[in-house]
Amino acid sequence: MKLKNLLWVVVSLAFVFVSSSVFAAGVIKIGVQAPITGSFANEGQGIDNAVKMLVAQQNAKGGLLGKKLEVVTCDDEGTAVGGAICARKLVNDGVVAVIGTYSSTPAESAEPIYARAGVLQTSDATADSLTKHGYWTFFRNSCPNSAEATFTADFLVKDKHFKRIVVLSDYSTYATDLANATEATLKKIGGNVIYRGKIQAGSQNFTPILTKIKSMNPDVIYFSGYYTDGGLIRAQEVSLGMKAAFVGGDSNDNPEFFKLAGKASNGVYMINVPRPDILPYPLAKEFLRDYQARYHMMPPSIWTLFNADGLRAIMYAIEKTKTTDTKKLAAFLHNLKNFQGITGPITFTKDGERAGSRFMAYEIYNNNQYKVVYKED
Repeated sequence: MKLKNLLWVVVSLAFVFVSSSVFAAGVIKIGVQAPITGSFANEGQGIDNAVKMLVAQQNAKGGLLGKKLEVVTCDDEGTAVGGAICARKLVNDGVVAVIGTYSSTPAESAEPIYARAGVLQTSDATADSLTKHGYWTFFRNSCPNSAEATFTADFLVKDKHFKRIVVLSDYSTYATDLANATEATLKKIGGNVIYRGKIQAGSQNFTPILTKIKSMNPDVIYFSGYYTDGGLIRAQEVSLGMKAAFVGGDSNDNPEFFKLAGKASNGVYMINVPRPDILPYPLAKEFLRDYQARYHMMPPSIWTLFNADGLRAIMYAIEKTKTTDTKKLAAFLHNLKNFQGITGPITFTKDGERAGSRFMAYEIYNNNQYKVVYKED
């Protein structure tokens, strides 16, 4: 072999070796956007914990496409500004997909940034608007507010037969959307909404608006906001001697609600999807067992499991398509049908909505024990 050819072979082999080394050293980055601090910190930490646990389990099996997975977490503090900041950071960090966030407001502010960058986003956020924007990168791993509103209205009117209904929300995208949808559905089926009001989230003192509501003699107060306010509203309602029942939307279903409401949580109703501990699926039992073994506690709520399913769907898509090309991954996910999830079968529609929903109404007793009192057939 001539010296010139020999050098070319050596250089070529060296290039192949370097390229292979770089490829082998490469990672697939998965982003987590969640409220790690702030009012919803325990929910955000649950999402982050779940993603890190599932990624560690996948890496123990060899990763995906011959590469390790790497988690990059960003704290959006549950705010719109935080959501946009995290989206830009995670895009710049080179993530393929983002799991989260917990609430609709930061999810919505991040949506267009991920869409422009071609980064996939799965979120448990429930505002209907999230899938109405038409971003090809967005996938909801939970249920939309419109489905919960239909169930809630049926529970209040057809099951509990409440005659004088108050609907309260805060000003957030999620809570406003859910309350408006519930109010509209209540009126559609003949429910009597005597007051529709809003509270300022985090204000601590809700007695002025509760005193006003008390004068209206309601049968029930339905609150669509978050547990950080819901627990205080219930405690202050009882302290004012009000007899109206309290029904909380899904984001009241958190251990912090019971700490804030104390004994006043007895008799409260919660609307939510099936709780983690009653999910019948072997994958759910395995997830809960592993989570408790790793973190020495249970997940804060069902939202941790929904986000775990979002990650599992992304990993499944990468495995089956053998690529991290997000256009191809999105096309695969838009045609995903009955993928076995921790929270049940996962099917995505063409607009990124998770098909199917199943809600329950729980009555709370002994401060934090649950009894199913109404559910979908």
